[in-house]
Amino acid sequence: MADSTRATRPRTTAKKTTSTKTAAKKTTAKKTTATAAKKAPAKKATTTKPAAQSTKSPRPSAVAAAADRAGGERARRRSTPLLTGPSAQAPTGTTPARPAKPSSRTSSASRKPTLTVVPGPDGAPPAAKRTTARTTSTASKASARRRPPTRRASPTPRPVAVAPESATSSSSTSTPESGQALVPGLAELLSVLLSAGQMTSRTLGHAAGAAAGEGWERRFSETLQFLQRRVKGDYAVDDFGFDEDFTIHTVFPVLRLLKDKWFRIEVRGIENIPAEGGALLVSNHSGTVAIDSIMTQMAIHDAHPQRRFLRMLGADLVFQLPVVGDMARKTGATLASAADADRLMRGGDLVGVWPEGFKGVGKPFRERYKLQRFGRGGFVSSAIKAEVPIIPCSVVGAEEVYPMIGNMKTVARLLGAPYAPITPFFPLLGPLGLIPLPSKWIIEFGEPIDTASLGPAAADDPMLVFEITDQVRETIQQTLYSVLVTRRSVFF
Repeated sequence: MADSTRATRPRTTAKKTTSTKTAAKKTTAKKTTATAAKKAPAKKATTTKPAAQSTKSPRPSAVAAAADRAGGERARRRSTPLLTGPSAQAPTGTTPARPAKPSSRTSSASRKPTLTVVPGPDGAPPAAKRTTARTTSTASKASARRRPPTRRASPTPRPVAVAPESATSSSSTSTPESGQALVPGLAELLSVLLSAGQMTSRTLGHAAGAAAGEGWERRFSETLQFLQRRVKGDYAVDDFGFDEDFTIHTVFPVLRLLKDKWFRIEVRGIENIPAEGGALLVSNHSGTVAIDSIMTQMAIHDAHPQRRFLRMLGADLVFQLPVVGDMARKTGATLASAADADRLMRGGDLVGVWPEGFKGVGKPFRERYKLQRFGRGGFVSSAIKAEVPIIPCSVVGAEEVYPMIGNMKTVARLLGAPYAPITPFFPLLGPLGLIPLPSKWIIEFGEPIDTASLGPAAADDPMLVFEITDQVRETIQQTLYSVLVTRRSVFF
């Protein structure tokens, strides 16, 4: 019995030793398989089936590893467009994304590289210079059909192929990130708009300058200085209410437009007006509205070398009107009285008088350019007493401004006016009938009549006063006739 027991124990020990060796071999085979799997290329993931086979076989063969690498290379070639030439080089500032780690759960056929190249709208590689791609919806759809869908492990910037010279010349060139909106040609569009704005402003400036005439910058500066003086109160008004600063910068610019652009007044004989000292200007009166006196004042100021002002003598009705009276005072008009006229002429001012009065302004159109009675010659007496010359003045063109074809006497009595005119356009067209017709004006100044040699005492001689009055009237009438003969047309 003892011998049999001893014989059995060694056999059991031998069996245990054999099983231990077998387990050790299996463990060694597993470790070897795992080590071989780690040494395999990291870019390729193994499927479940090759993993199971490697567990069964103790050592993977070199043929299987080569086949696995070849399959991954074919998959990469299928997913990446083939580039030729210099465009195939990667940009300097772009680093290709790393592939995802291999996983045993994914197949080698489903893995795609993260480096993609965006083809142009026509399918060709990008151009040599780095430009912003202008893609339309049709081109983007076509490129989407050509590109196979890719699965990216993480959102990475999409690289753009850059030519070698662009990559080497500037190292600061960056690739636009995914989703960044680029407006093609924005800089060019802004440049064009800026150029158009500059050209428009320059054209408007030239047009405004041409409309304002020469020296508009000087007149603008004078206007600003006038406003400063009005705010500070730095201006003077004489005893008769004449505001020279206000007249030059407020009233005269408007009247100058009528004189130069509408009536186109031609001045003759301006040299007959003395450069300084008092004088009495006597003129015919016409035009239904007393606009001829204002235009005569404007013509003398602009044409005379010394820019002299004409101090007009007006009727009482002018200064009784609420607005017209104040404006007449500020522009140099005063009441037609012997005392005021004598003070102005002795003070060295140029005084203007219209002896016809309302009889000349309100005469019908059929009696145009026929002088009415000059009164009793009071203006001659004033000129003799002040010892100033008398200058005859003839105005042609004012008769056609408002041709008076009728008189509403009843309306005139109700309004307290000397007459109520009816013209071809008023009151038929209402306020539009008040627009004056653009007739051509000619103002001629005759030679002065000397009164200083007669002495102040000659003003008391009625026969001498009547003779000088008749001489002035005939001079004006003959001048009107001579100018009318030479006038080509009423409006030209």
